[in-house]
Amino acid sequence: MAHPYVLLSAAVSLDGRLDDTGPERLLLSGPADFDRVDEVRAESDAILVGAGTLRADNPRLLVNSAERRAARVAAGRPEYPLKVTVSGTGDLDPAANFWSTGGEKIVYTSDRGAPAANRALRGLVDTGNVGGTGTGTGIDVVSVGSSLDWRAVLTHLHDVRGVRRLMVEGGGRVHTQLLQQGLADELQLALAPLVVGQPDAPRLFGPGEYPGGPRGRMRLIETRPVGDVVLMRYVPTAPGTGNAPSAADHRWLRLACELATECPPSRTAFSVGAVVVAADGTELARGYSRESDPVSHAEEAALAKIEPDDPRLPAATVYSSLEPCARRASRPAPCARLILDAGVRRVVTAWREPDTFVAAADGNGLLAGAGADVLVLPEYEDAAKAPNRHLDRHVDRHVDPCASGPANGVHWS
Repeated sequence: MAHPYVLLSAAVSLDGRLDDTGPERLLLSGPADFDRVDEVRAESDAILVGAGTLRADNPRLLVNSAERRAARVAAGRPEYPLKVTVSGTGDLDPAANFWSTGGEKIVYTSDRGAPAANRALRGLVDTGNVGGTGTGTGIDVVSVGSSLDWRAVLTHLHDVRGVRRLMVEGGGRVHTQLLQQGLADELQLALAPLVVGQPDAPRLFGPGEYPGGPRGRMRLIETRPVGDVVLMRYVPTAPGTGNAPSAADHRWLRLACELATECPPSRTAFSVGAVVVAADGTELARGYSRESDPVSHAEEAALAKIEPDDPRLPAATVYSSLEPCARRASRPAPCARLILDAGVRRVVTAWREPDTFVAAADGNGLLAGAGADVLVLPEYEDAAKAPNRHLDRHVDRHVDPCASGPANGVHWS
């Protein structure tokens, strides 16, 4: 299931508060940062806030710059991004600015909340709070099942509404859920130079389990002053768990596909990249085909760089651009067996092995049969295939570069 790129955006005080407890919204950012946010909105396909934030802050969620709106239209995009809100109960305020400004809107809710949401939207017509300055005024109500399922929301936005970049502007509960479920691709924080100091003031993130646990670390990719605040951009690195892919899984698999392009070229071998990542997001090793010798496999090259007794291996994830091999002539053990012998029980791949060298190869089946969680993310298949395009035309299905004669059924990676 493909998802949009999910960007969490927030301004916080030095003590991690989104607001104070007063009746008026506390403005943590200044003019320069508000303009930066406007730019990020203009670059997004959709902007999402929770229904609680609509009630508390009554935001309009517009692209304020006329020049940026004009640039969107010139590029063939709507003047305003799609505006999205979520409410499991359907408790919506028909008087909110959200409905009367901007372009198209969509409400995600549950089966239980859908009737209430539709009643609220009928109230928009009664009060005249419809319209706006955008290119459309349509409001859709979409139920995603018995409860508000974030993966279903993101899949619908991607597959049905064509959203590729989603900006999430709150509130804290929404940010918490998306980060806890491993669905946030990036966090943009504007750190304001003030301390709220109120214990009941809303926090950016709530308590609970987060990817990687309390030792999981994000990667800082940018920091810069914007007026009197500091912008910090982080990306998650902790792998997902089980069969549920996380945003970090996508990032590490993209890296594995990039590593495949570094392989020495071969007409009789696949070019594959692999990365081994600990549960807290620490990269343990990386490798690519033929990195260490003419017959080394990507997973083999990466695992060889890690001490066999490293206690992080059992909870680690192996990312490989191609399904790990189940049969092999050039070494005693295929890569699927090497992964299992290392203690790793989670593997993420982009491309199932074709019949180029081995008929009906099933390394994923070998792994799953031994109790490993195996995920295939087909949206990266083209990237995994790219450094192997020449094999479609030139490969000799019966050549084993390690053997003295023909060898059928040899997998190369």
